[in-house]
Amino acid sequence: MSAAGRFAPSPSSELHLGNLRTALIAWLAARSQGAPFHLRIDDLDAGRSRPEIAARQLADLAALGLDHDGPVPWQSQRTERYSAAFAALEASGDVYPCFCTRAEIRDASRAPHGAPTAGYPGTCRDLTDAQRAARIASGRVPAWRFRADPAAVAFDDRVLGAQSLPAEDAVLRRADGAFGYQLAVVLDDADQAIGEVVRGADLLGSCATQRQLQDRLDLPHTTYAHVPLMVGADGARLAKRHGASGLADALAGRLDVTLPGLPPGVPATAVQVRSALALTAGLTEPGAQPTLDDLVCTFSYERLPTGSTMMHGCSS
Repeated sequence: MSAAGRFAPSPSSELHLGNLRTALIAWLAARSQGAPFHLRIDDLDAGRSRPEIAARQLADLAALGLDHDGPVPWQSQRTERYSAAFAALEASGDVYPCFCTRAEIRDASRAPHGAPTAGYPGTCRDLTDAQRAARIASGRVPAWRFRADPAAVAFDDRVLGAQSLPAEDAVLRRADGAFGYQLAVVLDDADQAIGEVVRGADLLGSCATQRQLQDRLDLPHTTYAHVPLMVGADGARLAKRHGASGLADALAGRLDVTLPGLPPGVPATAVQVRSALALTAGLTEPGAQPTLDDLVCTFSYERLPTGSTMMHGCSS
């Protein structure tokens, strides 16, 4: 049996059609390989996470027929695991305190000609003990950043092909004590025995940092498949600003974006929505309503579109 796949939504907003399509692709990728498929609730952001939203997210996935194996862990219940791993990184010198504010990072990241540079500029990476002590004495509480290796990380993406990307000095623990996403995700994936991570192409840039963290923590490598996004008419990743775009909206006939085969203002069934999502991903033909078994049998990464899928407003 192949290594497991997963889908890990954040319960801060409803799943939109783009999220659901990624979940469908991730589920099909796992099931087509005879692999387990796991869910996880990424609720590190306690201020924005809501249990009732998580419940609706799980219900949406179930309505589309996307079942899962095993329990559904919540990141908020795994802080002891994150704390132990962070302590190991601290003991080995793989993290350092960062006292920068967001405004300072933004200003320092600008090149002389005014164009912003990617990532954290390393302002606090090599502070002396005296400089750190002075910042602490001034009342600043540090976040803790990963001391990344500057060498590019090479890996093969199942969708995008060969990649070579730099890792970043990501925040692994915030000034308020909360753990960072990059630390949590590599631990979560390792503990769920995730072998292949299927997610949106906008997350490609985090791969190098996660691969280096896996190495520092002696965790197994995952493989990656970054799938094309669904975007609004403005070219930006589908989000709240594009209006009603979730499963409940489609079932009630109140979508604010178009989905092929679903007339505007007409309630759809879950099967129709799933078929429309599969169509936008190149996994079925117009007018077809394949079963999940049909989709599993014919699934291939090579069938996915090479670019983002634009979702227009229903009135356009």
